[in-house]
Amino acid sequence: MMKMVEKSGLKVSSSLLEFINNEVIPNTNIDIDKFWNKFSKVVHELSPINKALIQKREIIQKKVDDWHKSNKGKDFNKKEYVSFLKSIDYLIDEKNDFKIDTADVDEEISSIAGPQLVVPVDNARYALNAANARWGSLYDALYGTDVISGSIGKSWDRERAKKVINFVRDFLDERIPLVQISWQNISKFKIEENKLVVFSDSKKYFLKNNEQFIGYTGDKENPNSILIKNNNLHIDILINSETMVGKIDKAAISDIVVESALSTIVDNEDSVAAVDAEDKVKCYRNWLGLMKGDLSSTFEKNGKKIVRKLNQDREYISKNGEKINLHGRALLLNRNVGHLMTNPAILLKDGAEIPEGILDAFVSTLCALHDFINKKNSRTGSVYIVKPKMHGPEEVAFTNTLFDKVEETLGIKKYSIKVGIMDEERRTTVNLKECIRQVKNRIVFINTGFLDRTGDEMHTSFEAGPMIFKGEMKKSTWLNTYENWNVDIGLKCGFSGKAQIGKGMWAMPDQMANMMEQKIGHPKSGANCAWVPSPTAATLHSLHYHKVNVFDEQDKIKSRDMAKVENILEIPKADRPNWSVEDINREIENNAQGILGYVVRWVDQGVGCSKVPDINNVGLMEDRATLRISSQHIANWLHHGICNKEQVMKIMKKMAKTVDDQNKNDPKYKKMSEDFEKSIAFSAACDLVFRGRVQPSGYTEPLLHQKRLEKKSTN
Repeated sequence: MMKMVEKSGLKVSSSLLEFINNEVIPNTNIDIDKFWNKFSKVVHELSPINKALIQKREIIQKKVDDWHKSNKGKDFNKKEYVSFLKSIDYLIDEKNDFKIDTADVDEEISSIAGPQLVVPVDNARYALNAANARWGSLYDALYGTDVISGSIGKSWDRERAKKVINFVRDFLDERIPLVQISWQNISKFKIEENKLVVFSDSKKYFLKNNEQFIGYTGDKENPNSILIKNNNLHIDILINSETMVGKIDKAAISDIVVESALSTIVDNEDSVAAVDAEDKVKCYRNWLGLMKGDLSSTFEKNGKKIVRKLNQDREYISKNGEKINLHGRALLLNRNVGHLMTNPAILLKDGAEIPEGILDAFVSTLCALHDFINKKNSRTGSVYIVKPKMHGPEEVAFTNTLFDKVEETLGIKKYSIKVGIMDEERRTTVNLKECIRQVKNRIVFINTGFLDRTGDEMHTSFEAGPMIFKGEMKKSTWLNTYENWNVDIGLKCGFSGKAQIGKGMWAMPDQMANMMEQKIGHPKSGANCAWVPSPTAATLHSLHYHKVNVFDEQDKIKSRDMAKVENILEIPKADRPNWSVEDINREIENNAQGILGYVVRWVDQGVGCSKVPDINNVGLMEDRATLRISSQHIANWLHHGICNKEQVMKIMKKMAKTVDDQNKNDPKYKKMSEDFEKSIAFSAACDLVFRGRVQPSGYTEPLLHQKRLEKKSTN
């Protein structure tokens, strides 16, 4: 049981109270008692509004369900459906055009396009790795992944290293071309008269565009590194003949370090398992360390003790002889939780739990006050909060009000808190322009997400009929229209050069060659950031932004025909499915295995994001969004009689044994199949499926939190 302390009409967990009073507030000029008094007032003012918005979701959902039930057996009439959605304020009329007015935005968001990492905030080591992923070794990223053909061994492989060197030379020839010579043939660098000079057999050669040459370190006659810039992204060419790679390189280039993850979302939401005050304090403490700049993590690797800290900025000399200082780490955004969940860390006057999103907004910003002083993260005095799972403009307006109240309480400049909208709920998608209008002075980010968006698509249209196979969703009309719509609306509202338009995650961290073929589609689609699962993936994905000038692409896209909202409302149901039992079972097995593989770690070990092997043993980075789509899919098929409970339960038990086997080398792992009745994790997975129909908006959090708290109480 948590120890609770009375404070300003609230009951606050002693661990949270002590953390805020003793670690967060000192050196912020905030008066402790005044803070708690104002905080309590805002919480009690906003909590009923928050609750009413959640209730409104359920009211609207029931109306949608009833409409589908009353039209069962009829041919789907799109016009009637659209008219109905307008009549219940699901779909609202767009007002006049406008442009966003967000000010004081850091350049990593406004004017540089590149990869974006997402990292769970509860793991300090991972958070530091992600923050430090602003720069990455391209040589290491290529050498250690399947982008370069051949086997990947731990010992030095000279031939593999040469393949890496050749790959990078070809890239430099393409993006940083020299006059009358290839990068393959150069042997030396020099700086003369503010120009980069390269040599081959004592002959001098120059860059086609000397503007790409930014600076260097070391001596002009014999530089240690050369700093290049292309599409606003930096490339650092390191020169050292003493390294293993430098010794076999004609020009003694020892590494190519590229600007990689320009920004990182530090996640309090889908990738963490934070269910009580203990968990929340752990998350908040890591964020505080990032904002103060003093977060560190100590761990053992190969028998050695390693201390990881935040990288320092990088220093160079410009071609004009002036000092250059480049940011050493990614710009950090904080993803808070949505409006749905409450947390027992604080209880209100009526004994109800605090809405967790309100708590997150206050503590995230309170921690960021330290960065307002040292300006190591945001140079513009902003704190970036990504807000997920909002349903429509009214809920976005509530977020705006919440941020207003946080700014007033903490005495900071209005609109210091910037907002990112996760466009992952159907009611937000179809009303995206009006959602953006509600935060037009704060908005810095809109992002599409296949998994959550598909989960909501299925839950919203649950009564319409059985859904198509999960693998067919990516080819469906609604999804492709949704992806284009997000870009179209963002550009129409003036995002280009001011805010990020983002795309979703590449989920297979071991399949980098495949990523390099496919993910170039994201910058080509007009997205100036896209999610990657690791620092290595960020380094590789950065090459796509050298090849594609996203802002030029956005200019082209502005003149295309807008995506149509009617096509987004195309329901992905299967027409009179005549599927074989084998195909149905295979689909359920795939879904069930993914659910169990993720849930068992979430419930038993409190791991909110991990690489989970799928049914074919391909490692996938999974979080709660994966769970939502898979559980809603099986629940929908159960509801429409495509399968039955006995059939699904049999598959769940079969897949539990598969997951147990996949985790046999984890010493912390507890087998579900040893006792299905007593396994809390197995019961959680089953509840997500068999009770999936009645979960709010198809979310998994209520059941997961309940089961994790149950598990923690038995530890």
